[in-house]
Amino acid sequence: MLKHVIATCLGALALTSTAHAQEIVGNVGLTTNYVFRGITQTDDGPAVSGGFDYENSGFYAGIWASSVDFGDDTTLEVDFYGGYAFSAGGLDWDVGAIYYAYPDSPELGGNSQDFLELYGAVAKDFGSFALDGKLSWSDDFYAGTGTAIYIEAGIAIPLTDDVAFDARIGSSQFDDLTGADYEDWQLGLSGEVAGIGWDLRYHDTSDFYGDAFVFSISQSFGG
Repeated sequence: MLKHVIATCLGALALTSTAHAQEIVGNVGLTTNYVFRGITQTDDGPAVSGGFDYENSGFYAGIWASSVDFGDDTTLEVDFYGGYAFSAGGLDWDVGAIYYAYPDSPELGGNSQDFLELYGAVAKDFGSFALDGKLSWSDDFYAGTGTAIYIEAGIAIPLTDDVAFDARIGSSQFDDLTGADYEDWQLGLSGEVAGIGWDLRYHDTSDFYGDAFVFSISQSFGG
């Protein structure tokens, strides 16, 4: 299985800008299906999540947790992440690292399910639409499966002041797992009503991983 932070916020992934003052923001979310890179993390069931983010002059760090269901004893994912977001050359850049931890997970083949991933992202807001791309790399991916990279790109288009459309495509590539490479894509509508964020999204993958419609709501606080 694969894991990641569920997108329950407005817009596309990581269109970041430099923060000019320190800020701590919390978030809580509920989704009908926690999907990461096209693959359910909850056996197609719902998940509840929450976390905190700290930002200061472009540097950021955070913690985020979600319920999961891998069909074993694993029930919890906790992500620790940090990085630096800045603007240069007319583009928005983001570099950082994220550690995926599963405190109650059993070992698989003698390997921990925890893993570390490094990432770099770039984005450009053109006003009527925004584009972004991201590369994530791990030298020892989930359950000791070896070197892996994930390449993704997306477009976000504001439809109204409160609603946006976005589309994303990604490619998962594994050096040590023959035949495991696959592609995924998603289409989404997101917005906010009375301070509550909502997201309706369709996920699909190549090969045998299948598809899913997902509805999520989220709430931020603090800041």
